[in-house]
Amino acid sequence: MIDFLRGKPVYVETDFAVLDVNGVGYRVFCPNPYAFSAKNDQEVTVFVYHHVREDAILLFGFATREEQRLFRRLLDVSGVGPKVALGVLAGAKPEAVVAAIQREDVVFLTKLPGIGKKTAQRMVLDLKDRLDGVGDFALAGAGAGGVALEDAGGDAGNGTVWSDAKAGLVSLGYTEAEADRALQAVKSKNAEADSVDVIIKLALQALFQLK
Repeated sequence: MIDFLRGKPVYVETDFAVLDVNGVGYRVFCPNPYAFSAKNDQEVTVFVYHHVREDAILLFGFATREEQRLFRRLLDVSGVGPKVALGVLAGAKPEAVVAAIQREDVVFLTKLPGIGKKTAQRMVLDLKDRLDGVGDFALAGAGAGGVALEDAGGDAGNGTVWSDAKAGLVSLGYTEAEADRALQAVKSKNAEADSVDVIIKLALQALFQLK
């Protein structure tokens, strides 16, 4: 079972990055593939979840052990598969997700891509007492992350879809100014608001192009 890969990012798409490891290109699905795009001349370490099913063998990659551990925990929740778990990590920092689960904040969780009310309730029920080993997360900082996701608004666009997308970008570590700029670029090309996770992926691509 593959635990991590170390190599150079050579290609990035909206949902995956290709890592060159000793001449072999590994396609790794990531919460934020563009985080690796600025390091295409440097070796990076990507922590991996090796997912095997009857019709495919897939690699899901993360910048930190905390993300990797939380991803594995999320897969233990009934109804949460790899794509949904990846969307959760794309929508908020691990410490914010952990804090929301521990304080039973269903409203916060339902703002994450792919998470409805029933799934959020299952996340709380299944994981509330099982996250101690995920990482040493500071709940105070995580609480700030929760506020950012719930309350972030701004001028990037009207409606909860755009404001939630902005909040997701902020939770990934981008400034509000960077998020606004990327969302304006996306909105100029997409008159109709798409789903939050699609908008976030397009915004991440725009951020890479705007650098």
